[in-house]
Amino acid sequence: MDILEQLNEAQKQALLNAKGAVLVTAGAGSGKTKLLTHTIAYLIKEKNVRPENILAITFTNKAAKEMEKRIFQLVGESSNIWVSTFHSMCLRIIRQNISSLEGYTSDFSIYSESDSDRLLKQIVKDLSLPLDNAKHYAMTISYCQNHNIDIYTFAKTSRRDEDDSIKVYEAYEDALIKNNAMDFDHLLSNAYKLLVNNEHILRKYQERFEYIFVDEFQDTNIIQYDIVKLLSQVHKNIFVVGDEDQCIYTWRGANFQNIFNFKIDFAPVKVYKLEQNYRSTKCIIDTANKLISNNFERFDKVLWTQNEQGKDIQCTKYYDEQNEAESIVSKIWNITNKGEYKLSDIAILMRINALSLPFEQKLLNYNIPYRIYGGFKFYERQEIKNLISYLRIFTNPSDETSLLRIINFPKRGIGEGAILKLRQFALENSLSLLNAMKKLCEGVEGYSQLAQKVKQFVLSYNKLEDQKSSMTLTEFVSAVIDEFAVKSAYIEPTDENTEKLMNIDVFVNSVEEFEKANAGTTLSEYIESITLEADIDYMGDETVTLSTVHSVKGLEFKVVFVVGVEEGIFPLSRSAYSQKETEEERRLMYVAITRARERLFLSYVQSRYLHGKRSYTTPSKFLEEMGLNIYTKQKKIDISSFGNRHFENNNFIKQPVKTTSSFSSYAVANQNEKEKKDVTIYKIGQLVNHPKFGKGRIVDIVDNGICADIVFDNVGKKTLILEIAPLEILS
Repeated sequence: MDILEQLNEAQKQALLNAKGAVLVTAGAGSGKTKLLTHTIAYLIKEKNVRPENILAITFTNKAAKEMEKRIFQLVGESSNIWVSTFHSMCLRIIRQNISSLEGYTSDFSIYSESDSDRLLKQIVKDLSLPLDNAKHYAMTISYCQNHNIDIYTFAKTSRRDEDDSIKVYEAYEDALIKNNAMDFDHLLSNAYKLLVNNEHILRKYQERFEYIFVDEFQDTNIIQYDIVKLLSQVHKNIFVVGDEDQCIYTWRGANFQNIFNFKIDFAPVKVYKLEQNYRSTKCIIDTANKLISNNFERFDKVLWTQNEQGKDIQCTKYYDEQNEAESIVSKIWNITNKGEYKLSDIAILMRINALSLPFEQKLLNYNIPYRIYGGFKFYERQEIKNLISYLRIFTNPSDETSLLRIINFPKRGIGEGAILKLRQFALENSLSLLNAMKKLCEGVEGYSQLAQKVKQFVLSYNKLEDQKSSMTLTEFVSAVIDEFAVKSAYIEPTDENTEKLMNIDVFVNSVEEFEKANAGTTLSEYIESITLEADIDYMGDETVTLSTVHSVKGLEFKVVFVVGVEEGIFPLSRSAYSQKETEEERRLMYVAITRARERLFLSYVQSRYLHGKRSYTTPSKFLEEMGLNIYTKQKKIDISSFGNRHFENNNFIKQPVKTTSSFSSYAVANQNEKEKKDVTIYKIGQLVNHPKFGKGRIVDIVDNGICADIVFDNVGKKTLILEIAPLEILS
């Protein structure tokens, strides 16, 4: 097999010049894995490099196995090559040299994230520090490990008082050693310490690895970069492949600046560009180029392809999220039933998994199997499971599993000791757990302290039980959330908590939708319906992929739907004041659209239910950057061709049926019939008032006069659609 024959000219040039420091910037779908495996095979077959003198590092075990498989197919041997992830490589170095790592023995454990969290919470508790700060301490420890700095240096440069962080950090390090354990971050830092503090160990690996290859170099963090620098100092043959345009993991430590630093730290560096895309149509590639060219922190490269032009990208505006999901799933049903595509050819991608519920529901209604990446199925997410457990105790008071799940959620001081005592009391008196709690609140000698802990829970339960019959289903679910202060568990302003709150709001909206479609429905019927939906288990791999964009990096599909392409969602609202975060969001969109091989569909809605209310939305600025004229290419929604949700005796009919009307189409029609507001009255510099956002000043009129950028005193900059924004001109 001639290894060079299978490569294009750019790939050949990089392969033939593999000696020394080589940086390959590889665009999406440009054959970087092929280049890496063929270069390794060429060194073994043509340059007589021994396999054991080659180290190849990638980021997933799946990628490592695929690389090893391809090398074996090319040269017939790969068992002695170190092909592994960074963590696997570091683990191997530690295992081989454990006697030089103080405090550890060879049988040390590797802690998962949940193990680490549990240990850290116990430390925080032992130090009498607020448990609510545990997440901050965890992030601080991880930051120090991934950025290869000690806690004392971090504390000096932090804007916060980090004395407590130092205490927790030191206690955590001591606890890991005491338990003879390491977490994933410590695999990296301990391997680095071994190499730095033991010259003979470092020299052993430096001399062994004549050639070092690193895949997905843009995703390396600082300590990973430092380890590679250490290992490559003797032979100085280091070959890295990456694409700064696909760096989408900075939130977990990835530093795409490593690509730029590489050119300085390893000078002289030979740089090659892989710009030929083998995956997508010309239309998709042209769109991707237009989008990513708006980023400044990148190398100048332009993807091109010899593939066919392909069909135009479709960008569609829908009335709301239900209409969006209905249309897309209907299209999937049609193209797969016609035999144009298989289900496994199709992916629905979103920025945040809080958008998935309408699509899950519609896919189920059409009896289309799907699989979730980047999050649990909606009803399996922790915050939703907790909420369902609250509802279950009102339909089945004997359900102790559900009660135990939420008895101390949100935290109300009912710890393991109290639960043990409560269960013992229930057992001795032949009572269910809930009835035992009620009994204690009536007054039982010797249990006054426990009764005080469960009193508020019992009062809330009794109150809601009395009111249940006088409420609609949606009103009751909302009352449960409020009465038990469910949302207070997610009050800390983090991205994760924001998404959990959004999921709770989406859940309430789904209850309302179910109630509209099923007049007179009960709580039991609703819980039964979602239980059946959550428990559906499709067999085989022939499924539609429903995923966050982060989770499909490295994958490709013939047909891709990117949904929720709206300001505040894609890109996220937090990027509005940060060019750095805007560029990361743009890279994420670039990854999304370059997953598509043949067809690409983008969609946004006129209004979306999020944050507990329905709000009008603005199309993402990325659509305009892609060259899509979103105001002239809006597709009129013909709801009559969609399958609609129908119910018969409160059960889903899983086959789509034709209908000639729907709430969404009626609402769109009525919206269009309304008299349009004169937006020419608004001028740059005007002071305006908004009933929610307060006073603000118009700083720009954009999108041909349709929208305005307004800086509000209380909430900062917002982009509003002038035709519908309830603005009062003050001056």
